[in-house]
Amino acid sequence: MKFNLLAKDQDSKARAGTLTTDHGQIETPIFMPVGTVASVKGVHQRELKNDINPDIILGNTYHLYLRPQTPILEEAGGLHKFMNWDRNILTDSGGYQVYSLSANRKIKEEGVKFKSHIDGSYHVFTPENVMEIQRSIGADIIMAFDECTPYPCDYNYAKRSMHMTHRWLERCLEHLKKTPLKYDYSQTFFPIVQGSTYKDLRKESAEYIANVGAEGNAIGGLSVGEPAEEMYAMTDVVCEILPEDKPRYLMGVGTPINILENIALGVDMFDCVMPTRNARNGMLFTAHGTINIKNKKWENDFSPIDEMGITYVDFDYSKAYLRHLFTVNELLGKQIATIHNLGFYIWLVREARKQIVAGTFNSWKNKMVKQMDKRL
Repeated sequence: MKFNLLAKDQDSKARAGTLTTDHGQIETPIFMPVGTVASVKGVHQRELKNDINPDIILGNTYHLYLRPQTPILEEAGGLHKFMNWDRNILTDSGGYQVYSLSANRKIKEEGVKFKSHIDGSYHVFTPENVMEIQRSIGADIIMAFDECTPYPCDYNYAKRSMHMTHRWLERCLEHLKKTPLKYDYSQTFFPIVQGSTYKDLRKESAEYIANVGAEGNAIGGLSVGEPAEEMYAMTDVVCEILPEDKPRYLMGVGTPINILENIALGVDMFDCVMPTRNARNGMLFTAHGTINIKNKKWENDFSPIDEMGITYVDFDYSKAYLRHLFTVNELLGKQIATIHNLGFYIWLVREARKQIVAGTFNSWKNKMVKQMDKRL
């Protein structure tokens, strides 16, 4: 993987770059649509590629391990071939999913024993087998196995957890050296900064992760319920320490406003289920605020879904029609809303990139944050 910084904003820490892997170029800042179980929910790969057009999507190690299981993925030739996606893929390590199974898992130094949410069967994730699973899945960018701490989190727990995440990282690195690639392209490994919302822990973790010298770095354990101000404060601390010449990935973030504020702090990569999950519940993101399409006010509004016309659905369908689809619980409504939201998120990060290159990012960001913080 190669990462080149092309431009920096004068009035913030925002940067524009390019990240190149064997599956092509990724222009940063970038948003990665979440394809949990080898699909971005409700979207054909053709629409994903031609209409939403992301450079990279995300797959989920925990879910893919359980279904379809790694032997099937290996037989298919890896996740790219299995799902017919010839661009970049990043896989998370399953640490967050294991965290979210709090009632059904036990964390020890060796790893995590957890119960499948599907059939209640027991499984174990260790730093070693998670590296093997990600080799089998075959993503271009793979993540270290970490423990994602909850919010709020006791200081001593956060400290112990952070040190365990660091020890797990060393085991990941050791095991990767012994685990050959399974397919005819390379994989890039990102370690993850932890430390909850404690500045000294975040600083210590960022320094530890920076010293590993990986090709890119991730910031985990945020967007788990903490106030946005705390998220920004922790991101700021970490971005000051993580090397400038490596991409920085803030995991699981967030709203369009969160994304712009974190770009301003020096983050390059984002993922979040929000655009797809909220779409399925009838919430649309636009440059002028959010729309709850289920509201009666849209019942006879025959204007386009979004005058900006970022994807084809914005002009093909009216707000009244989309509201009708949600009212009658027609699956097409969820698909239309999903394509709109993902198209908007990709537009947002691409526009941010243009503004960074033009030297106008900070004023544009401040204007956009005000505009988007409205309910329409």
